[in-house]
Amino acid sequence: MIRAVFVYLISAIALLTVSGAGVSADKKALVGGRLIDGFGHRPIANSVILIDGERIEKVGTVDTLSVPEGYEVISTEGMDVLPGLWENHAHLMLAGHSDYPHWDKTYLDRLADEIMPASAVQLLLAGITSTRDLGAPLEATVAVKKAIAEGRIPGPRLFASGPFIQHEAYPGTEAFRWGIDGVEDARAKVKKLADAGMEILKLIDHDKMTLEEAQAIVDEAHKHGMKVVAHSHRPDEIRVGLQIGVDNFEHTGLTTAPEYPADIIEKLKERTATGRVAGGPLYWTPTVEGLYNFQYTVDNPEKLDSGCWKRGLKEDTIADIKQSIAHPGQLSYTQLTPLRRPTLKRKIAQLKETGVVFLVGTDSGIPMKFHCQSTWNEMDVWANVMGISVMDTIRAATYWPAVMMGVDKDLGTVSKGKYADIIAIKGDVLRHINLVSHVDFVMKSGTVYKQDGRAVGPAAD
Repeated sequence: MIRAVFVYLISAIALLTVSGAGVSADKKALVGGRLIDGFGHRPIANSVILIDGERIEKVGTVDTLSVPEGYEVISTEGMDVLPGLWENHAHLMLAGHSDYPHWDKTYLDRLADEIMPASAVQLLLAGITSTRDLGAPLEATVAVKKAIAEGRIPGPRLFASGPFIQHEAYPGTEAFRWGIDGVEDARAKVKKLADAGMEILKLIDHDKMTLEEAQAIVDEAHKHGMKVVAHSHRPDEIRVGLQIGVDNFEHTGLTTAPEYPADIIEKLKERTATGRVAGGPLYWTPTVEGLYNFQYTVDNPEKLDSGCWKRGLKEDTIADIKQSIAHPGQLSYTQLTPLRRPTLKRKIAQLKETGVVFLVGTDSGIPMKFHCQSTWNEMDVWANVMGISVMDTIRAATYWPAVMMGVDKDLGTVSKGKYADIIAIKGDVLRHINLVSHVDFVMKSGTVYKQDGRAVGPAAD
């Protein structure tokens, strides 16, 4: 360790001897932290990560990789360094308000300019550098994706579905839920989403469609290179989803049933046994934290007063959200939650036994689930309640989402050639996963958005 510190100090001194003009804004070196790189093996102590522009140039240790002249040295001593996290089930059009009909009507025209940009920066500052946004009006989604990609607003990489595709849109939700009328209409709507740049097709109520309609949706989405994620609230949604070949199931069910039916478990095992033959692993995003922690929120609602969820929102929006969640235990949305909570451990255990690959996602944005809090809470419940190891939990929020979305050549691990999407946290994350609640450093594509726990650069106030 003495040698490691010595090498680091020499590098830092060398940097200080370089004139200001000699230090490139594009060249950075993260030096000293323990690297948990996303591959799942033993962490790398005293790491050095060289970054040139948007991408990682080299990864090593202070003993094996010196920092060349011209690099800005950023110390990560005493920190765990990880790939940027993924939130795999977010709703950027939502901000924790408890009354959906009111929200959908009142804020539809404010999504692109206020609500979705606010959600994006909140996610980014929480260490989320990539997000799957599953359900929002198409025009607003395209606008926000473009603004983030062009650097006009800070936010995670946005992999989006645009509107849900379902049998029939619920009244008042037609802007972000598209019903279908036959096979040709289904194909046309999928193509419209693909042509608009959506990477994901979100499918719900597919058990209420004809099998021909549901199959046409999946086939058309796959034809355009889109990933299909599907609700799994009802047993038949799972049965039909498996039959038509969806890529990823979402949630654990809306009812109080104590476990999944035996035939579904057998069908899941059969699907996971086919592996690459069926197009790769079968993924599942269980979104359990909000259900498990609901009673804690009712008993101690202080987290609802956190200022982090207010960032980027207008004062009248903040006031509206606050009044809607003033009595968290009385919300009609959550009345069944206490009866659903005891089913979670059994369902997670069943799913683990089938061999599905879990992804960390939270339904972030639904009532009382704020974008700045949801992901770390999900990871904490997985590791401390559901019996999923911390390393597997981290990989479910880094490596596996990148594989699932087909972007693992660029994202998901801290390794040579990949985008420099990196976070750092003070302390031992492998022992204390809830340290992820306080991400100290956030970098996306080589740009620093948070340092020493404060928003900087494009994300600064």
